[in-house]
Amino acid sequence: MFAVVRTGGKQYRVAAGDKIAVEKLAGEAGDTITLGDVLLAGEGETLADAKSVTVSAEIIAQAKSEKVIVFKKRRRHNYRRKNGHRQQMTLLRITAVGAGEAKPAKKAAAKKTKTEAAEAAASAE
Repeated sequence: MFAVVRTGGKQYRVAAGDKIAVEKLAGEAGDTITLGDVLLAGEGETLADAKSVTVSAEIIAQAKSEKVIVFKKRRRHNYRRKNGHRQQMTLLRITAVGAGEAKPAKKAAAKKTKTEAAEAAASAE
């Protein structure tokens, strides 16, 4: 199964086992994240409902991309500026692309924590 996800203002076509480099995401190497903005999903030539598809990924490393040289020059004015830039990026390994209800699960987890907090307050009294 494949999916098209959006992160960092760019779109990526991913499948299980793929490695991609995206703009910096929060997390350490070894953490598992869920890419939530799924635009399209399918298997072969058939398309699936993108709202019900979740994409899980593991962070391989936090790194910097290749250096980009920015050089500005104005002829006959003795004006030259040279700067370098290395963009922060995150290397991801896609672990799973499949049907799963990610959004309702988060809401259920939030409700669960509220009830646990109420139980903890009741047991403290």
